[in-house]
Amino acid sequence: MTDKNLSIVLVHGGFVDGSGWQGVHQALTADGYEVIVVQNPTVSLADDVAVTKRAIAAAKHPVVLVGHSYGGVVITEAGTDPKVRALAYIAAFAPDAGESVETLIANPPPGAAVPPILPPQDGFLFLDRARFAASFAGDVEPGLARFMADSQVPWGLEALGGKVTVPAWKSKPSFYLVATDDHMIPPPAQRMMAERAGAEVVETAGSHAFYVSKPAEVARLIEQAATASVEVA
Repeated sequence: MTDKNLSIVLVHGGFVDGSGWQGVHQALTADGYEVIVVQNPTVSLADDVAVTKRAIAAAKHPVVLVGHSYGGVVITEAGTDPKVRALAYIAAFAPDAGESVETLIANPPPGAAVPPILPPQDGFLFLDRARFAASFAGDVEPGLARFMADSQVPWGLEALGGKVTVPAWKSKPSFYLVATDDHMIPPPAQRMMAERAGAEVVETAGSHAFYVSKPAEVARLIEQAATASVEVA
């Protein structure tokens, strides 16, 4: 196995941790990439950006920075790091300056599914466990989807409201994988953010958790970003 001289840093979203990237990690490491999985506390955007930047600093090579869902906000803010060559958004938020998850979900498209987010408790959010699979993980094996529901990570309101300052996609090549069956971030919203970011776009049928259910397809887009970042280096 040859070293690709490029590192992949994977950033998870809200309500979950980095373990969901296992299949993607396996696919990318099998192809010779160094892969680092960030474990963000998802308490505040500032903390998550700091943790992600430490992962970037620890990488052996230039980095392709990958974010799922809220992780897209994190990579948009952290991706201005000079070590980052490209960004890959996986059914993720891609905010502009001054935007946050909170502002981006304030006006959903007509008819869009409404995520079953429960009222905040002590400054943290959870999804209704009974509706988690249908909204977040519709194509994930039922036993695993139930485990994901029962092992949710509290998502801080400060993370939800954290605003991007300088969007990395304005200066770095970006790639976006749209989940066409997503019931958390409406596909039209994904397409809007991808277009605004000037991203190369691929669409695939899948739930919000298709990074878990279809890791090979997700790895393929990340490798596309990696190849392009090498070509422009």
